[in-house]
Amino acid sequence: MSDYIDFFENKTGKKAPKDAEKLDVLFDAISSDKVLPPRGQQAVNLGFTAHTLNDPSENPMIYNYYQWILKNFFKGKSINELSSQLIGMSFVSANIFETNLPQPITLNPWQIEKMHGFKLMNQKAVVIENNGVFIWLHKLHPKWPLINQTGNDFNESYNELLKNLVDEQGLKLTYLGDLDSDGIRIADHLSTLLNTELFSIQTPTRIFNWLIRFGKIDKKRTRKIYVQNEVLSQEMESINTLGKFVEQEQLIAEYEILIDQWLKK
Repeated sequence: MSDYIDFFENKTGKKAPKDAEKLDVLFDAISSDKVLPPRGQQAVNLGFTAHTLNDPSENPMIYNYYQWILKNFFKGKSINELSSQLIGMSFVSANIFETNLPQPITLNPWQIEKMHGFKLMNQKAVVIENNGVFIWLHKLHPKWPLINQTGNDFNESYNELLKNLVDEQGLKLTYLGDLDSDGIRIADHLSTLLNTELFSIQTPTRIFNWLIRFGKIDKKRTRKIYVQNEVLSQEMESINTLGKFVEQEQLIAEYEILIDQWLKK
């Protein structure tokens, strides 16, 4: 039996929740002080949804078991994990602007308006919806040009800088986000702001393939919504018809191949 499950059951007199054994590999990594990806990526690597270890409402039994082990088995031991807490009103990017500052860099709204026309390091960049995926890809590939979208609709300063990078400085973008209703909505919002091709990697054919291979069933996350972009409309149709969603954290291995190919074109 798992040392962690055995410890939990002996101390609490309760049976460990279903799938508790999946966390053993994570707890072993914590014991060994290994560098861990952001928590959402940890959850997906274990076979859960991205919010399982952060949101008590996502999977309450596993969340509570995870927290109990951290508190009682590890007794508050510091966890060597990358944080995905990035400021929502900022412009966070890696290897976009020519600077000697350590990457990635974070610009606040007052700095953003001063960046128009700033010399660029690269002529291509990948916009990533999810904070944790952005920071994990940067850790894996520190030279890649990445822009963090923060998982929310863009603020005005962010919009203006992104439009300037595309319209005035010729920066080519491709976009990658969650394949669910909210992810498609966010991508559609961006596509209405920028007059450029954004979905050369996230194509309808590839999305359908990912949904078949990695998709998880959830009626709420696959509800049909109206989108303006024709490409995204096809992708929304696939998501809704199959009733499946895919989170970005599930696609890291796919991204590594496809982003590398796109940057080299």
